[in-house]
Amino acid sequence: MASKIQPSDRTVYDFSSQSQKWAFMRKHWPIYLISLPGIIYFLLFKYIPLFGSVIAFQNYNIFKGIKGSPWVGLENFQRMFQYTEFIQILKNTILIGIYDLFFAFPVPIILALLINELRVMAYKRIVQTVVYMPHFLSWVIVGGVVVGVLSPSTGIVNHLLSLFGIDPIYFLGENSYIRTILISSGIWKDSGWGTIIYLAAIAGINPDLYEAAQMDGASRIRQVFSITVPSILPTIVILFLLHIGNFLDFGFERVFVFLNPLNSENGEIIDTFVYRAGLVDRQYSYTTAIGLFKSVVGLGLIMLSNTFSRKMTGEGLY
Repeated sequence: MASKIQPSDRTVYDFSSQSQKWAFMRKHWPIYLISLPGIIYFLLFKYIPLFGSVIAFQNYNIFKGIKGSPWVGLENFQRMFQYTEFIQILKNTILIGIYDLFFAFPVPIILALLINELRVMAYKRIVQTVVYMPHFLSWVIVGGVVVGVLSPSTGIVNHLLSLFGIDPIYFLGENSYIRTILISSGIWKDSGWGTIIYLAAIAGINPDLYEAAQMDGASRIRQVFSITVPSILPTIVILFLLHIGNFLDFGFERVFVFLNPLNSENGEIIDTFVYRAGLVDRQYSYTTAIGLFKSVVGLGLIMLSNTFSRKMTGEGLY
């Protein structure tokens, strides 16, 4: 049954003349009008700032500006890879990104499948609300909650460990725990919010497929793996590709609230290093080179993943 389920067809308009194209645009002018704010936003805050990336190839001086600062070529990039601390930071970023991909990405999918199986509508809405709510908390609040829960003196985790005769552990003061804390706190905060897209995709599945499966004697689990999962697979692929594109962009505030000198060896990532070296130490050219490197790697990953996805599943971002 799964092999018969195909993603929805995409509408492609083929205009025989330029006049037909303009007539179509005039007919649907409200759609183009409401898209203008988004286009303007990306132009002002995403594309125009790209021209500032040239300072990665300069010894930028804030008083001389871009035009007056001397060019140094690839010196900042060479310095980046020669810096021993940056190699460790890059390793941390890659490892945390891999952990987030393998442990955090599947959770919203599993949650959406479980919520979809709830039959009591009132209970289903309560569960949805409960799992969505942490998303609206800032990372500062989440950090305070986690610090309180993991406190060696008053935290509930250490209180439970003491019942088994285990000495209190200062989780945020040891390198071995920081990555687990970062991933698990992210799962708790954002997994519920991530289920929205998957639940919307599930809601678009034709109910006749489930009725036919029931007539064939398929169990609920069989229906999930033969109908639900294949039907939302295009959505999963698109979100996976977007996740790959942000592989090195784990989030500054998500890490900064948990970072301290005791766990920075395994916890510091590129974003927190850019803040420390760029804004605090005012190494603008050096940190711009690091940011440009991160962006190029992200672009390469998303293009590679998109090509692989198109060959394997026929679905992609473009």
